[in-house]
Amino acid sequence: SEAFISIIEENKSYLYRVAYSILKNDADAADAIQDTILSCWKNIDKLHNLSYFKTWLTRICINCCKQIIRKNQNIVYVDSYDGVESAEESNFFSKLCFQGIGETYKTILTLRYSCGFSIKEISEMLNMKENTVKTRLSRGREAYKKLYLSEQGEALCKK
Repeated sequence: SEAFISIIEENKSYLYRVAYSILKNDADAADAIQDTILSCWKNIDKLHNLSYFKTWLTRICINCCKQIIRKNQNIVYVDSYDGVESAEESNFFSKLCFQGIGETYKTILTLRYSCGFSIKEISEMLNMKENTVKTRLSRGREAYKKLYLSEQGEALCKK
């Protein structure tokens, strides 16, 4: 149990980054992390190769985040937006565009560009073929680009 606590402590900031990048909410990210740790503790005997612990942990975290998203589908969060600087406006616009792409693409783009996982690692985490990950990564980038450059994206930024 001490080894488990130690390895979770080493990965807690990583878990937060993964959960927050998917959920965009501190409270939900904390819930996802708690659910992830509990699920890992209960199912640690199912991990056959300790070298895959981080991949296994990430996959559980993603699944917990997806459960929270499904649970919160009908809840709408409204952030205050009053007079931010131009760099913040750009970041705000970028986040809106990212939210406008599909959940399938968002997860893969987050794992690739925010967390730095390789295509092979992502394919293992999401239980997909590497070519599927590559295709969705490419389509996700294209969807983001179109939304970012489109008039629809400009309209999103004005909201």
